[in-house]
Amino acid sequence: MPPKILIVEDTESLALMYQSYLIPTGVETRIAYNGEQAVFALQEFEPDLVILDVMLPDMNGLDILSSLDPDTAPQVIVLTGHATKEMAIKAIKLGASDFLEKPIEADRFRITVNNALKLKDLKQTVKSYQTTYENGKYYDLIGSSSEMQSVYQIIKSASASKATVFITGESGTGKELCARAVHLASPRANKPFVALNCAAIPKDLIESEIFGHLKGAFTGAITNREGAAGQADGGTLFLDELCEMDVNLQSKLLRFIQTGCYQQVGSEKEVKVDVRFVCATNRDPLLEVQEGRFREDLYYRLHVIPIALPPLNQRGKDVIEIADALFKKISKEEGRAYKGMSEGVKNLFLSYGWPGNVRQLENTIRNILVLHDEAYIEASMIPALPNAQNQSQPVAATVNTVTPEVMPSQSFTSPSMEAAPVISEVATAFSQADIEPLWLVEKRYIEQAIDACDNNIPKAAALLDVSPSTIYRKIKSWEEMQVS
Repeated sequence: MPPKILIVEDTESLALMYQSYLIPTGVETRIAYNGEQAVFALQEFEPDLVILDVMLPDMNGLDILSSLDPDTAPQVIVLTGHATKEMAIKAIKLGASDFLEKPIEADRFRITVNNALKLKDLKQTVKSYQTTYENGKYYDLIGSSSEMQSVYQIIKSASASKATVFITGESGTGKELCARAVHLASPRANKPFVALNCAAIPKDLIESEIFGHLKGAFTGAITNREGAAGQADGGTLFLDELCEMDVNLQSKLLRFIQTGCYQQVGSEKEVKVDVRFVCATNRDPLLEVQEGRFREDLYYRLHVIPIALPPLNQRGKDVIEIADALFKKISKEEGRAYKGMSEGVKNLFLSYGWPGNVRQLENTIRNILVLHDEAYIEASMIPALPNAQNQSQPVAATVNTVTPEVMPSQSFTSPSMEAAPVISEVATAFSQADIEPLWLVEKRYIEQAIDACDNNIPKAAALLDVSPSTIYRKIKSWEEMQVS
């Protein structure tokens, strides 16, 4: 997206001339002919840079400059036909990045504009280096636990490097948020962050998704397409669920990582890019190597800076911090009021195992906000949660009947207390002839969930508390069973 520049100049001929100076640079420009128009354009146009004349018909340009918030204001170049040393000093003190006296030559004008835009980028980069986890938050990652502080420290230490980061963790622990934090903490923060889920793309299309293709390279390739590698040039390429990638494609990825060069599908021309790699998986990568599903040389090439994200049930009171942040975020999305959680809610959240991690917590909170209008969250609003040890068995005591005064130990019935009678009842109802393979029962249940969600697999996965990649992988395995 090109930089946006607002030209504030009351003389139309000069304003148009300054605009013509900037045409070769490819920036987007807008003109304001007085102070009132300038104030409106600052809010509506949101420029990156303002070229501001001091003498305007309805106000002094320096008054506009002094009204800007230094934390969010664009860069400002002040123009005047009656320059004095005192005026220049005042403009710089008020936050102007430069000061130009009329008349202005085209080359000098363009150089000054270019320098101001570079200064803006530099300020943003410096700002991105500043750590933001004093209050239990580091970019979009939330949590004050020692486990998460260790994660923040690794990200901070690795931020200035181009070394590959390899993130592991259970589904729903926030691996993409971690990858974004790596990007935002680095000098590449102002460049693209491109995320690609290797499990959500069909095997025959993933090479095209990563490297792009030329028109006619395969059936359906009706135009040239730049892949994720090209889009991420100068920035960060995040490959999620990397262990799902086909082994044959892994060799091409290895060469790309080693050389920075790749070929689009259907092309013999090499393209070179500058990309930082961040990868993630919810599997054990070494086990995948041992089983022959993941190349050992690729593993060691990528496994430079490992980050292991802890599951939510090992992060102590982080669950309360995350829940509060999610309540605030989702309440805005759903148009609901939120004032806080009762102690009963906090106790229930702390006592539950969260097998689906932060993703499950987010779904639970959205359920509460959608189904209840109250601004203060009570324990009676929490839906029944699946048991942490056996997700197919719901919690025996439905949480909806719990009041804030009930202790967590009273809210959840122990699985061992309920298991015996349930098993004995099933034993009397079933004979050996009724027993089916477990995968077949699972297949039927998942297919019913997909049908109930109108074939929306991500939605079905959210309701089943699994990642979409898990369902795609199971569908693929069922298809292979049918073929064999």
